[in-house]
Amino acid sequence: MKQVIVMRADLKMSKGKLAAQACHASLGAYKKADERVIREWELEGGKKVVVQVKSQEELFEIYELVKAAEIPSFLVTDAGHTELPPSTVTGLGIGPEKDEKIDRITEDLKLLK
Repeated sequence: MKQVIVMRADLKMSKGKLAAQACHASLGAYKKADERVIREWELEGGKKVVVQVKSQEELFEIYELVKAAEIPSFLVTDAGHTELPPSTVTGLGIGPEKDEKIDRITEDLKLLK
C-alpha cells in the first residue's frame, strides 16, 4: 500500500510552496479513499512517494489514467495568493492504494529532486 504524489517540476516552486502543494495533494486524495484502504495503508506505515512530471499536460495524462483505474485522487489547483497565478494546477495525489495498481501508472516517473 502506498500513496504517490505527482508534482509539476516545470513550475519552479520554492521548496516551501512545493511542500504545501504536495500536502494538499496527499490530504485531498486521502479524504477520497475508502476507510478499509486507509486502515490497511496506515497499518503498513502510510508510505508516500513524491515523483515529478515535466508539464501540466503530462500531469493530466496521469490523472486520466488514475481516474480510469478508479484510484482515489486529488488534483491540486492553487488559489494564487503567493507564488503562482490563480488556478495553476500544481500536483496530483494518488491513493492510498495497492502498490501494484498505482505502479502500473506511475512506475516510470522520476523521484522529485
